[in-house]
Amino acid sequence: MKRVFGVKKDKEPPPSIQDSSERINKRGDTVDEKIKKLDAELARYKEQIKNTRPGPAQVAVKARAMRILKQKRMYEGQRDMLYNQTFNLDQVAFASEGIKDAQQTVSALKSANKELKGVMKTVKIQDIDNLQDEMMDLMDVSSEIQETLGRSYSVPDDIDEEDLMGELDALEADMAMETESNEVPSYLQPDLDAELSMPSAPTGHATSAGRANNQAEDELGLPAVPRASLRG
Repeated sequence: MKRVFGVKKDKEPPPSIQDSSERINKRGDTVDEKIKKLDAELARYKEQIKNTRPGPAQVAVKARAMRILKQKRMYEGQRDMLYNQTFNLDQVAFASEGIKDAQQTVSALKSANKELKGVMKTVKIQDIDNLQDEMMDLMDVSSEIQETLGRSYSVPDDIDEEDLMGELDALEADMAMETESNEVPSYLQPDLDAELSMPSAPTGHATSAGRANNQAEDELGLPAVPRASLRG
């Protein structure tokens, strides 16, 4: 049977967009090379036309130049067509890559959505709210503790700061005046009224004078013996 009908050949895979684009680009490069050669020939014919006198020779050169120009226009048309095909293939390749990227994005979103659903099952909004409330209460208690520990034990709470500032200003004024007069500050001067009101301590001279008025004493403090009694 194989000899009669032959063996079925495997179909070749269709060319990819990249392969088609590369093949068209190669054809375009070939056409560009042909156009460059025709430009060189046209430049040579232009020089010949300039250097040739009007007549049959110049007409023949112009005919050749016209034929080369027609070929150039034909190749330029082919080149433009190839460029358009390459542009279309690039657009298709871009769209194909965009679809592939979209498929990958959708797959990634599905996977992320599945993971988020699994995570959200273990997290409850009510638990989060309760945790936030507890944290706020703890912060309030901590603030109260810090405020309590920061209180001063020696300064009462009902002191007026304006009165303190006034008293401080008056004290500074007094100190400035006393410094200018080179006197001892009033708060360092002794209390003269208190010293005058206190009784003075008795001295040794006053005691001896009192005893002299009453009776004479000897060197030992005993009553002196009159000299008349000693003589008798």
